[in-house]
This record gives sequence, structure tokens and C-alpha cells, in this order.
Amino acid sequence: MKNDNIEFETIRSNKHRILFFGGVVCVVVLLVAIVLNATRAKYRTAQSMPLYNATVNYSLADLNIVAIYVGGAEVDSLDSSKQYTLDTEQSTCTYKDGSTIEGLNISYETETGSLSISPFTTKGTKCTLYFDKYVEPITIQDILAEKTISTRSRFSSTLTTNTTGTIYQATDDDGTTYYFAGNPSDNWVSFAGFYWRIIRINGDGSIRMIYAGTDPTVTTGSGTQITVDGSNTFAFNSTRNDNMYVGYMYASNQVHGLVEDSTIKGVLDGWYKTNIQDEGYSSYIDTNAGFCGDRTSTTSSSGAPNDTGGTGTTETYYGAFIRLYSGWSSSNAFPSFSCSNSSDLYTVGGSNKGNKALTYPIGLITADEVAYAGGVVGSSNSSYYLYTNQYYWTMSPSYFNGSYAYVFRVHSSGNLFNYYVNSAYGVRPAINLRDDTKFTGSGTSTDPYTVVYD
Repeated sequence: MKNDNIEFETIRSNKHRILFFGGVVCVVVLLVAIVLNATRAKYRTAQSMPLYNATVNYSLADLNIVAIYVGGAEVDSLDSSKQYTLDTEQSTCTYKDGSTIEGLNISYETETGSLSISPFTTKGTKCTLYFDKYVEPITIQDILAEKTISTRSRFSSTLTTNTTGTIYQATDDDGTTYYFAGNPSDNWVSFAGFYWRIIRINGDGSIRMIYAGTDPTVTTGSGTQITVDGSNTFAFNSTRNDNMYVGYMYASNQVHGLVEDSTIKGVLDGWYKTNIQDEGYSSYIDTNAGFCGDRTSTTSSSGAPNDTGGTGTTETYYGAFIRLYSGWSSSNAFPSFSCSNSSDLYTVGGSNKGNKALTYPIGLITADEVAYAGGVVGSSNSSYYLYTNQYYWTMSPSYFNGSYAYVFRVHSSGNLFNYYVNSAYGVRPAINLRDDTKFTGSGTSTDPYTVVYD
């Protein structure tokens, strides 16, 4: 920083005169915030004290900062040609005796290079500052532009190949959707203190993700699913003797009923409130996108859904069963990202589509999304990104056999299958981030796409 008459202000009180000795610095602009303790006398007129009357080049080292770290490595000064971000959690200031000063607000303006520390009332304070090199945030469109776009036409065999750098294209009710499949290493996201895997970019631009735990090195086992009140396995519904219990929400004698919450919906709602809403992350969640629990029905296991059956104890087969189970049996499954009945597209009240029945914008992955990712009914797959060596629920009804209600799950071996709704399995929430979300990182488990918070 160059200046022919560099000054800073000191503030005088009736009884005390406080001078700042060192510890506050910037690359381009030096900003010192000196705040007197409220118990001291009222301020008098501030004075300016000349610091230098010559041309001087300042660096952090010139001002006797205790230590400067960039990316964890100690340096002598910042490079004035680069931008940095301050790690406010690690950066600390101490008294003369070495004890940490609590309650300081340390901030750094990346664009101007100005550092502010306040309130600053103690002579001889020393500061240790931690910086990272500033990285321009990217959007989901930037991420998409880096991928090779491909398509898939057959879904009756598992996809196990390393697909890093590739994203696949299909359509949903909002337009073109781009999804990850196989075994990519570049769809990791860090958000809200958890790790997630991107399932797809929805047709409206929002970003659908599935929960992957708190440690990206743990990709199998119960750590990949949520724990609520000490439990990490839950029933989809506590009762199984009626068609209605295949629903994420349901009502007696209604195929697409929305009166009662399923057991699993209650688990997800509670988890969302505690971990997303109450922690201040809900503004990053898309509230227009929905979650499809397709209940289009038929009484024929091989026919197209025609809205027959679906109530009471009538033997009924649902849309995903016809597309994935019957399709698999006939040598080609045909998954879909569309949700044909708006009553089965679970959305919150502010959405412009779907049933608007949700309290919180959270759901589960669909069986169709698992199929697009590389899962197949009855075929093990331990080499795609949805494999966790655990059983966990999807949101997709399968069938009612006249006695028991079945919903699709992901098997511990990675295949798609169905089971009784009152069985206890893992829960991996699905959420949608807004299309304008900004990220840093490259999408790997060691450098995930990390949401940039406002």
C-alpha cells in the first residue's frame, strides 16, 4: 500500500488514551476499528496521529502479526496480486499473556483487501490470521459445462463403470434433466454439515441430492443414512394390510390420498426441521421441485397403469413395478423421471406444481432414479454410487398382493427390490438445492462441491 501521509485514528476518553500497537493489517487498505468498553467515559473528539510521512510499502509482516497462514502453510505476507478469504473460525487474537480474546469480530473484504478487527480495546494485542486463496464460485451450469453429456437406452443391466466426467441426459416434466450414473467420483456435495451425492439436475435447474453421511471416506454402512432418536432404521409405514400404506401420504379408500402422513415422512420432517431449517440452511433449498411417489395403478402385473385397483385389499400393481419389475422380466426396464399424477408429486405449499401437501421440502429417491443410476431389479451392483451395503427405502410404491403393501427399497447388495412397508430399513433423505446455488470445489470426496453461503 502506498501513501504519502498514512494516518489512523485514536479515540480519547476523559481518563484514558488508547493506542493501537499492531496486529491489524491489509494488503490494499488498512482498516482499524477501535471500540472503547461501554463502562469507560464518554468519547471526546477523535484525533488523527501521523504514522508515516513518506512513501511506504506495507505487508503483513511489517506490522508484526504473530503468524499468517495460507491454506495451512505459514507465509511471510500475502501476495498483493491475488485475492484471499479469511478463515474466521481459525483466526484468533490474544492478550499479552497469550490468552485468547473472546467476542472479537474478525472480517476481511476479499475485493478491497481490508481487514477489520473489532471491538479493539487492548494494547499489545497479537493476532494469528488464516487465509485461503479466493476461488471464484461456480454454478450448476458451470459444473454441467465441464461434463461430457451422454445418453442411455437400456436399463436391464447394471452400470458399474467409472463414469467420472460424464453426465447423462433424459427428460422430465420440466424439460431436460441431467443425471449421474454408474460409479462417478465427481458428484459429491458438502452442504449443511453433511455430505451428499448429486442424483441429477432437474429440468427446472434445481439440484436433487441424496444424503451420504458426515464423513466422505465412509461410503458403506449405517453412517450413510440418518439417525433419529438413536435409531437409523425405520418402517415406511407401521401397517401393511391396505393399499393406502404404499403412500408417502395416504387416505382410506383413495388411490392418491393425502390425509395422513406415512411413518417415514414423520422421520424425514423431523430431521429436516432440526438439521436444515433450525440451522439456517432452508434458504438454499428449492421449494418448487417435488418428490414423486407414483401411485398410478393397475390390477394387471403386466399391463399399463389404468387407474384400476389401488384401494382396500384389491391386488394392485403401481407404476414403478410396471416400468422396472415387469420391464426387467421382459428384458428391458423403462424408468421415467416424469410424475404422471400431480397428486403423487409431493411439494410444499409455495410450489407452482404438485400436490402442495408437504410441510418441509424433503423426500426420498425414487426407484426410477435408482434405475437410471445403474440399479436393476434382482441384480447385485456394488460398483455404483448408490451402493452402501445397506438396505434403504425409496419413495416408490411397488404392489399390494391382496394382503401386504410393498414399496421399493435398495437392497444391501445394491439391487432394486421391494419389501413390506412395516419393515425397518435405512433412510437417506433427498433434497433439492436452488438453481442459483454457488459452489467451490471439484466434486470429489476430498474436494466436494461446497455450497457458498451468503
